[in-house]
Amino acid sequence: MSQYRTQTCNDLSSKNIWETVKLSWWVSNRRDHWWIIFIDLRDRYWLTQIVFDPEDDKKSWETADKFRSEFVICAEWKVRARPKWQANPRMKTWEIEVIISDVKVLSKSKTLPFEIDEHWEEANEKIRLKYRYLDIRRKKIFDYIQFRSKMTNYTRNWFSERDFLDVQTPILANSSPEWARDFLVPSRINPWTFYALPQAPQQFKQLLMVWWIDKYFQIAPCFRDEDPRADRHAWDFYQIDCEMSFVEQDDVFTVVEDFLTDITNSISNKKILTKTAWNDILRNNWKFFTLTYEESMEKYWIDKPDLRYWLEMIDVADIFARSSNEIFTWIASDLEKNRIKAMKVPNWDNIFSKSQMKNFEKYVKQYWAHGLWYFQMKEDWLKWPLNKFFEEKDLEELVKRTDLQVWDVIFFWAWEKRVVQNYMWKFRIHLAELMNLIDKNDISFCWITDFPIFEKDEKTWKIDFEHNPFSMPKWWISDFEKKWDDLLDVVWLQYDLSCNWYEILSWAIRNHDINSLVKAFWKVWRDEEEIKEKFWAVYEAFQYWVPPHWWFAIWMDRLMMIYLNESNIRDVYAFPKSWSAQDTMMNSPIAVEQEMLDDLNIKVVEKKSEKNWEKNKLQEEETDEYEI
Repeated sequence: MSQYRTQTCNDLSSKNIWETVKLSWWVSNRRDHWWIIFIDLRDRYWLTQIVFDPEDDKKSWETADKFRSEFVICAEWKVRARPKWQANPRMKTWEIEVIISDVKVLSKSKTLPFEIDEHWEEANEKIRLKYRYLDIRRKKIFDYIQFRSKMTNYTRNWFSERDFLDVQTPILANSSPEWARDFLVPSRINPWTFYALPQAPQQFKQLLMVWWIDKYFQIAPCFRDEDPRADRHAWDFYQIDCEMSFVEQDDVFTVVEDFLTDITNSISNKKILTKTAWNDILRNNWKFFTLTYEESMEKYWIDKPDLRYWLEMIDVADIFARSSNEIFTWIASDLEKNRIKAMKVPNWDNIFSKSQMKNFEKYVKQYWAHGLWYFQMKEDWLKWPLNKFFEEKDLEELVKRTDLQVWDVIFFWAWEKRVVQNYMWKFRIHLAELMNLIDKNDISFCWITDFPIFEKDEKTWKIDFEHNPFSMPKWWISDFEKKWDDLLDVVWLQYDLSCNWYEILSWAIRNHDINSLVKAFWKVWRDEEEIKEKFWAVYEAFQYWVPPHWWFAIWMDRLMMIYLNESNIRDVYAFPKSWSAQDTMMNSPIAVEQEMLDDLNIKVVEKKSEKNWEKNKLQEEETDEYEI
């Protein structure tokens, strides 16, 4: 039997009355009522109130008089029924209290850097991350950790029950072609060479397909040297990683949709939207909504749309092209570069005032918009100063195309494509929040299909891969010569899954034909020798009969954010990094001793900054930059 405890707080109830028990954990708070001391003792499971009465045990009462918040104590007592007038149904142990017979302090606590209290205003994040081991004692953060454990256990059980093998792939490996910066680890035994922490286990899981493992999964740690965002953790993240061979496209859709449906219904209180006003984008036999990449960009100006609410963009360029306004006709004359879009907001006139309309114009101007134009549908027809530039039949076409009703408003934007794209999707979200259109209990999954394989750098005009080059083009090998000529029109058999404005999954058919893979690299001026050098194991393995195979990866941390209605991804980690990609609790990264660098044949050299000297003088004086 433990010398410290025989039960946890959560174990105690009315069935334990008059039993002698022992408990050790933290002091949550204390209250004095005349000469009696009440202590709420907190552990991982719940709270228990213990009572120190000098008439019962004077020595224990004197010890308890020195207790402070977060002291660790060990107490032995008898359980008794709590008086009815002191009952607190919010506590699981509300029926009982304990009378102490012996108590001792196991360890004392310094004054806390912030209050560990759910009702207390949250401390600065920088302070909380520095003292993360204290921050975890807050119920919200601890509940997140428990939820993550529940989520990972459910995932492992779900895939294991369907014959997926959980295979752990190496951490020290070579670079994966995920088009992000690698974290490099120098090798001491092999001087002047480096490992790369895997951006994803891609090459290893493809090799497992060659090795007869037809169903692989892993809750895989991934490492990418990317700038942190609210939805992207610095340094490392986790994904539910899968690879399957000898399957068809619909098999993969079924696995993904079944898993996400089951886990959503089992561990969260979310409702998956399946039939709404967007029935037209429910296609095939898939459960989730579906949009092509082009449709998503044209309707929502983003490739991860939030479909919990309507507000979609409608193309009106042809109507504006017929106007007598030279600006509109000039913009509409080049739709390779420009766009003219409209968005209807029902019942607008009864929701927002004129002063709020002016604020909306200020809102979009911060994203380089030239203005915010709109039509208002009044009882007597459209109201807008620029009506004079349109013929009546064109205005009627505008009303019909947007299904405009009395008191509705149409916003429209006309300018260069990227500028319009930058502020339209942000304005759409802004409106949805102001109009309370977003139900946080809803989940809207949407497949995004037909991604372009290649993109052109606007500065160098060079063509390169836009996504992972190991995916299969949509057109099969026999059709390559015909379709390959216009590279920017070639699309992948690759899919993303968006959910409530976040990208939470990617998957694709692998390009398992080595000749096709070589040709894809050759089209962007990378020869076969480069493939051999960078991806030798995959290149060589594909010579020994590789089966057709497919993959998908679910960004587990983002999915967890959605389940918990959390906007900050750092809080879903037990030990997160800060906005500046630092672990302030462990004080990392840090400089290391030269002796350690000598073992690795590395010398640290100060790097001269090439930034504007006058603009960055102060910053450069305070910050040294180094290169290896």
